Amino acid sequence: MSLTLEIAHSIQSIDPSSWDALTEGMPLLSHAFLSALETSNSVGPGTGWQPCPLLVHDDGRLVGAMPLYVKSHSYGEYVFDWSWAEAYQRNGLNYYPKLIAAIPFSPVTSARVLVAYVANAASIQTLMLQALLEVMHKHQLSSVHILFPDQDSAALLKQAGWMQRHGVQFRWENEGFGSFDVFLGHLQQEKRKKIRQERKKVNAAGVICRRIKGPDIKEEEWDFFYQCYRNTYLEHRSTPYLSAAFFKSIAMRMPEHILLVMATLNGVPIASALNFYDQDTLYGRYWGCMQYVPNLHFELCYYQAQEFCIEENIRYFEGGAQGEHKLARGFKPKATCSFHQIADPDFAQSIADFLSRESLGVAAYTNELEQRAPFKLSAASNSPVIFTDNTE
Repeated sequence: MSLTLEIAHSIQSIDPSSWDALTEGMPLLSHAFLSALETSNSVGPGTGWQPCPLLVHDDGRLVGAMPLYVKSHSYGEYVFDWSWAEAYQRNGLNYYPKLIAAIPFSPVTSARVLVAYVANAASIQTLMLQALLEVMHKHQLSSVHILFPDQDSAALLKQAGWMQRHGVQFRWENEGFGSFDVFLGHLQQEKRKKIRQERKKVNAAGVICRRIKGPDIKEEEWDFFYQCYRNTYLEHRSTPYLSAAFFKSIAMRMPEHILLVMATLNGVPIASALNFYDQDTLYGRYWGCMQYVPNLHFELCYYQAQEFCIEENIRYFEGGAQGEHKLARGFKPKATCSFHQIADPDFAQSIADFLSRESLGVAAYTNELEQRAPFKLSAASNSPVIFTDNTE
């Protein structure tokens, strides 16, 4: 065994097949997705996201990696540490730059400490975590943050003594539903009635929805989608994170993982939603509209995606950050987490105390969400009662 560790300056310097061999097919971790962020200048110089992937080679073979970025701000992370940065500033210290392991602009849980299936996998992962701390101290970074790790990465970080922060998102699960109506049959009467009414109103307005897989998306449809995406940010007086060049790049590099949902009215496109997917999970990511129609957001972003999962036998639909309204549409609360190392010992202790208090609030909030689950349960069996009537 001859392990060598490297901090690269770009994922483009890495062989795509070698990187993808470590990602277990997760589309948002793929070389195509991450390199598209770089080549489109969505990350890189001037963006506050400087790529610096961590790599471990064994006799020239890539056996370990982490998607790393040096950050000069906290935008696009979805794990909010603005109060930490403000505390540093009040004490005359610099919180930026910091180091994060994440998928930019994507609050998606997946592996973060990537490793090949080799006998010394645990040693490789330990080496990478030690390297992160060495980089933090050597380059005088304030901190290291690993955002939205999966269970395996989280267990490793917890064992290594990193500070854990808890969060919650919303995820829909396809429990082998044969149709959308079968899914609705698992919901309480009030909830399934509301969903049917929402869908009927969209249909009555004359809106036609189409689900288009990546290879079939036309250039003009991509152009319209970007108008929608950009308009969403403009309505909030913000600037889009991703450029048009990014979407054109992924359209060419990874079309098999893309689903576009388009809505038209009188033959004119009015809204769209973009999703990524693999065999197990669909990831709802971006949405926008050019003309308001009541309930259209729910139709494009939730119901069309749920129907797609049912048709394609995809088990999970990750709805992204925030949105308690997802509960009424069949989503369930899902625990998320992040892990942190702080260079300054005093701040490390203060943040550890804060995280301890915050975790109690997150636990109480999650419990409240679970109590509001929309599924009808049988008092006798504690199992879902399935309704099949369509009279509501």
